[in-house]
Amino acid sequence: MAKYVMEIGEVSKVKLHGHIDASIAPELMNELKTLIARKSEIKKLVFFAEELEYIASAGIRSVVFAKQKLGANVQVYLIGASDTVLDVFKMTGIDKFLTVQNSFEG
Repeated sequence: MAKYVMEIGEVSKVKLHGHIDASIAPELMNELKTLIARKSEIKKLVFFAEELEYIASAGIRSVVFAKQKLGANVQVYLIGASDTVLDVFKMTGIDKFLTVQNSFEG
């Protein structure tokens, strides 16, 4: 069973949790590549971050990679990120292409 990708479909869901650093990010990237292989059916990519404590640049690169490969027509969401995690996304400017929300219905 996948550790991060929970569901693939029109609304694809990824649950980010714990610490995503350089040693963990390759696992996340591999799961995202599986998701991206089915990009024709994806309209929204939702990253649930309620349980994410820390994300390093390698984890951020995985999120950026997914957005780039899925294309401009796919909406990307970041849900429930703590202020600390959200600050990392804001410092890198990635929050510009993400819709940041506290919750997601859909």
